[in-house]
This record gives sequence, structure tokens and C-alpha cells, in this order.
Amino acid sequence: MNRQPTTNNAHLNLQQVDRLMQQAISENIFPGAVLLVSKEKSICFFSAYGYANLFSKIRMTGETHFDLASLTKPLATALAVMQLVQAGKIRLEQDLGSLLPEFKTSRKAAIQIQHLLYHNSGLPDYRPYYVTISKLPPETRLDALREYLLNEPLIHPIGQKVLYSDLGFMILRWVVERVTGCRLDHFVTHEVYKPLGLADLYFIEAESNVSRANIAATEKCPWRQRLVEGRVHDENAYSVGGIEGHAGLFGTAQNVYLLLSDLLSIYHGYKSGRLFEKEVVRAFFKRLPNMDKALGFDAPSIHESSSGRYFSQNSVGHLGFTGTSFWMDLDREIIVILLTNRVHPSRANNAIKTFRPQLHDTVMQLLV
Repeated sequence: MNRQPTTNNAHLNLQQVDRLMQQAISENIFPGAVLLVSKEKSICFFSAYGYANLFSKIRMTGETHFDLASLTKPLATALAVMQLVQAGKIRLEQDLGSLLPEFKTSRKAAIQIQHLLYHNSGLPDYRPYYVTISKLPPETRLDALREYLLNEPLIHPIGQKVLYSDLGFMILRWVVERVTGCRLDHFVTHEVYKPLGLADLYFIEAESNVSRANIAATEKCPWRQRLVEGRVHDENAYSVGGIEGHAGLFGTAQNVYLLLSDLLSIYHGYKSGRLFEKEVVRAFFKRLPNMDKALGFDAPSIHESSSGRYFSQNSVGHLGFTGTSFWMDLDREIIVILLTNRVHPSRANNAIKTFRPQLHDTVMQLLV
């Protein structure tokens, strides 16, 4: 049975937050959203706003499912790597040359797993591989993507510069699948989501017949020439079947919260991690010195962080292109999850960039 979070809306009066969210809807910052806020294992705010689909006028609810976009990186791929590190099947210092023989003669052979997680591998941030891959037969596309990754030139020396990279997490998917013999989505579902009872964290294959009724719509995609519903928004992930290391995860605010809450409890030693050990979780949450990255997670940047001004420097979080985000203050045990469909109907709407820190500041001023 799928677990549900316990809610204590009387815990704190967050009417100011509610007004801010309603204002965001009226100002078209996003068509719809679900906001969940918790402190010390108790949910103190959980509400839905606006529309999941502007065209059909389907309202957003607390049970709406979202394309979580790059939240896939910390909540799927990084956790799969965490499992493998804990099991002793790979090491953070292990290089690609020893894990993927295809890289042995490449300049990228010396890239370590931790470089990929920290985004300091030297790889570029993004490449539109889908433009050519999508023209190939579906069964050949993943191999074609990996050939591109193998041949992609480094643009910085390994380990010397942090540059947020989708490509690094595509390679991490490759590593996970090579080590486990299991597709990334199957592995993380079996090893992480199912043991925690999280039925509402999942991947959607590009051509599956999944119901779209409760999934927030994303972009009216110029490339696909249709409204994207119940399919991954990211074009590179879509082109290889919907499952990738950088994007493809779908889920609800409740399930994102339950997963983060479990990790936070392990971090503080409140529970013995059935899935993860305290030392491993703490290692992954430890930020790279003087950088805004932990292992697979973001940390607050010194200037103009999306987390605002009041999350402690000992915080982790991440953003997703579709309008999703979470921030977790490890010291204060505060979690803020904002899931929106800001790319619906167009990715040209970037107003969320200024809204996010404003929302987080308002929440933190009320909670701290």
C-alpha cells in the first residue's frame, strides 16, 4: 500500500504563503502548482493551486503527478549510485576506464564517479542529441546516444571546474546498468521506491499507454508538434525511450516528501537505514568545498540561490526544468517541495526564477 504523509496544518499559520501562491497563479508565473512544507517530520503546509492542464481545465490537486525533470538526478540516479557504493559494487573514486571498457582509450577514462555526481567531470552541460537520434530506428537510439557520449570532447580539465551537466548523468545511468545488469528505472524502483512503499515515483516509457488523466501537462512542444502529457518533456530522454539518468522521473509531492523525509531521518540517525546507512547519506549530502554541489544534489549558492537567503549552507536541493524543485535544510529539518508545470504551455515563461527565492524566504521567515 502506498504510504501517505501525515499532515498538521495547524502546526504553523502560513496564510502569507497561501496568498503568495495564489498571487503566482494570478500573475501567470505558472498555471498550477503543489506546495508541501514540513518541519521536524511534521507537514505544516500542503496545498494545490491552479490548473494541471489549461486547455482541458483540469484542476491541480495534491495527488497530481508531475514530470519531475532533473529531480531525476538526485532522486533516482544518485540514489542508485548510493546503493551501489554502499554495497561495495563501485567506489566514488573509481574511474570510467575501469567500469566501462568503452572509455578505456578515451580522455574521459580518468573521470571518476564523484566527478560525474559533482558536475566537475569536464563534460559540457547539454547537447541536443535528439535531433539526429530521433531519426534512427528506436532500438538503435540508446547505442547511438552512448556513442555520442563516448566521443563527446571534454571542455574543461577533469575535476577543475563545476559545470552542471546532463551528459554526466547519462553516463551514470550507463554505469548503473552495466554494474547491475538492470535498467536504471527497474533498479531504483526495486531497490529504493518499492521498499519505501513509494508507488508514485516512477518512469514512463515513451510509447507506453499510461493514463494521462492525473499527470500535469507540460509544453506544447514545437519539436513533437503536440502538447506533452504523460510523456517525458526532456527531448534527449524522450528520444531514447523515456528513461535516462538526467530526466524521466514522474511523481507526486507526497512521494517526493516521503523519500526526502526518509533520507533526512537516516542523516540524523533517527532510524537505522534499511536502504541506506547514515555515513553514506552524510557523504552524499556533504557539499564540495566552496561550490554549490553535493554528490548528485545541489547546495545553496552564495549569491542568488533559488533557495533564497535563509536556508542554511548545510542544505541540499535541486531544480527541474519543468518547474519542479525541493530544498531541504539538514540542520533545521525543513523541507520545501514546489512542483509546478511552468513550461505549460511554453518554456518561454521563466518567471519562476524570481518567484522561487521569494517563496523560500517567506516560508523560512515563518518557520525559523
